Amino acid sequence: MLTNNKNVLTWVEEMVALCKPDKVVWIDGSEEQLSALRDEAVSTGEMERLNQEKLPGCLLHRTNPNDVARVEARTFICSRKEEDAGPTNNWCDPKEMYAKLTPMYDGVMKGRTMYVIPYSMGPIGSPLAKVGVELTDSIYVVLNMDIMTRIGKAAFENLGDTSNDFVRGLHSKADVDPEKRYIVHFPEDNTIWSINSGYGGNVLLGKKCFALRIASYQGKNEGWMAEHMLILGIEAPNGETTYISAAFPSACGKTNLAMLIPPEVYAKQGYKVWTVGDDIAWLKPGADGRLYAINPENGFFGVAPGTNMKSNPNALKTTMKDTIFTNVAHNLDDNTVWWEGLDKNPPENAVEWTGKPWNGKKDEIKGAHPNSRFTAPARNCPCISPEFDNPQGVPISAMVFGGRRAKTAPLVYQSFDWKHGVFVGSTMASETTAAATGAVGVVRRDPMAMLPFCGYHMGDYFKHWLEMGEKLGDKAPKIFNVNWFRTDDEGHFIWPGFGDNMRVLMWIVNRCKGAADAVETPIGYEPKPEDINLEGLDIDLDTVKGLLDVDVDLWKEEAKGIREFYAKFGDRLPKEMADQLDALEARLDK
Repeated sequence: MLTNNKNVLTWVEEMVALCKPDKVVWIDGSEEQLSALRDEAVSTGEMERLNQEKLPGCLLHRTNPNDVARVEARTFICSRKEEDAGPTNNWCDPKEMYAKLTPMYDGVMKGRTMYVIPYSMGPIGSPLAKVGVELTDSIYVVLNMDIMTRIGKAAFENLGDTSNDFVRGLHSKADVDPEKRYIVHFPEDNTIWSINSGYGGNVLLGKKCFALRIASYQGKNEGWMAEHMLILGIEAPNGETTYISAAFPSACGKTNLAMLIPPEVYAKQGYKVWTVGDDIAWLKPGADGRLYAINPENGFFGVAPGTNMKSNPNALKTTMKDTIFTNVAHNLDDNTVWWEGLDKNPPENAVEWTGKPWNGKKDEIKGAHPNSRFTAPARNCPCISPEFDNPQGVPISAMVFGGRRAKTAPLVYQSFDWKHGVFVGSTMASETTAAATGAVGVVRRDPMAMLPFCGYHMGDYFKHWLEMGEKLGDKAPKIFNVNWFRTDDEGHFIWPGFGDNMRVLMWIVNRCKGAADAVETPIGYEPKPEDINLEGLDIDLDTVKGLLDVDVDLWKEEAKGIREFYAKFGDRLPKEMADQLDALEARLDK
């Protein structure tokens, strides 16, 4: 046993009695224990060891082809009252859901081992950290949780012997039956149950399940925020670092921005960019009244396809050791991995992600699944922030929202104030691309990029943002919106993106310091075109003017779409949000 906490021990006993494993193993986090588990996974064929010279400590894993992504249709928020889950979540009565799932867990681990994984979300000892315990019958889960969180005995330090404030996670692969797959959250019980999946996002219960769905609910009740945001620091030549958190829906370049490499114009002056987090931020007011953020995770669970030395060299370098690759192609010639977009040389002799032989020339069959993943330790990242393990977190000066809009949203604008910033975040949207299923160009709203991850009613979530703004007062971060995806009439991106996005971030940093001007528009404050540094870019001032253009007719259409979206939230939509929409329409009419 790794703890004397009666609340933990009683719960584990109850779950052992329900699942009936042959053996129970407590994960202490020691290298000796983890090494033995890696050997066991390799001996059973669950994982394969990759080339230990080229990819030391790296493993390859394949999930069942029916189990390759998060399943939103099988993900539930089981609050006691249906209205508390809100219109954007699947809801079920907790009593009903427990009654449905309990028989599925009854004896599910017979002939298997139950692993008890204590873990800390956030640095051990941080006042912002929280503890979880995940019970699982999957070695894959244990080894991934070791990378993604801080596991083992030390995780119980924050909990102590009497606290009941830990998240109870129960997972079983069961039969990996998609018809009986459930990822269920009981926010009032601090509990997550996941069954019939072996895929990361559904089974690494510290990730979206705890760090966003449960934590967003805890944050609302306890006066802090759990957000789907990256955290990065921009260090000036004088050593001063400004921290930014930013939320983007998927496929909008979040990881690339988190690990941004400064363009030459800034690098030669001595600017540096530091990654604190690529996906999730927990934010809490500090002693000085400012908002401080930690990354609750300890690793990166990144999408492999498209990651390469051009798009994100720091992410690729992070995967070079102690990484678990899931559902990528296996290059048999040198026992390494490959995925679409890694380079232009698909392996001649390989196994594709389902385990079938593949020679890299079959265009119709992908070598890697489009949602194939790498789980890599944050410590491997060349630009990991020196403040990564700071228990107090880092002070946030700016919050940035962004989406993928071909014409509507300008390159960058700043909200008029916090309330207006909450409005901007609540109306965030992306247009579907050819890669997404269905029609192209459909506007999908994803408030604060939290639509699939908010553990309670989204109207109440907006209200919580407004309350946080009141609490922070004039110490609140400034709020901005960016759009790297404006296109010309042929559909080509106008802004170069990637590292050059730093040019926009620098205007944001300067605004936070009171060192840059702005122009007022109906939607917010914009930079003067000449305040975006274009040195070394093949773009002229007129192009930037075009990128900053606010098309009033398009915005009137946008306002209609927002009104339609807001109608979903009924009387739980804060009046301030409706007022902000009215004010936007009035400014556009002028």
